[in-house]
Amino acid sequence: MDHLVRDSVVIRTKLGPFRVEYSPHGISCIDFPGCGGPRSVVAARTPPPLFIRTFARQLQQYAAGKSVHWTVPVDLSTGTTFQQSVWRALRTIPRGETRSYGWVAQQIGKPRSSRAVGAACGANPIPVVVPCHRVIAGDGAIGGFGGGLPMKRRLLQIEGVRL
Repeated sequence: MDHLVRDSVVIRTKLGPFRVEYSPHGISCIDFPGCGGPRSVVAARTPPPLFIRTFARQLQQYAAGKSVHWTVPVDLSTGTTFQQSVWRALRTIPRGETRSYGWVAQQIGKPRSSRAVGAACGANPIPVVVPCHRVIAGDGAIGGFGGGLPMKRRLLQIEGVRL
């Protein structure tokens, strides 16, 4: 893990303000409205890179209910190898669809690791872009979510998932 200087910005959307951290490699963390705790990262000392302006537009479109193909670079370097494999699998779940923790475990070649997949989803630093909200329990229950269950339901509803 590298120790790059990370900056942050606040992006205002219809869902509320998102605090977004970034490094020279891409977006490294997104805090949901009302969930952002104090961090050691300070506001941007220089104008944000172009990819942040692009991301702000995309996030605002997403929050407004529009389909978005995320084109911004992501920096997932804080995750373990296992977490990164889970996060890559999450990015393959199409908008408007859900998958189970067991499905993700199968995708990464670790069929008995559903609980570990759940933990990796909980550790996801870039929710929405890495759509952990699209993962539900095998019995159809909504499961957990770092941004809170009301936000998970809202994100799924924005995407057209019927709960």
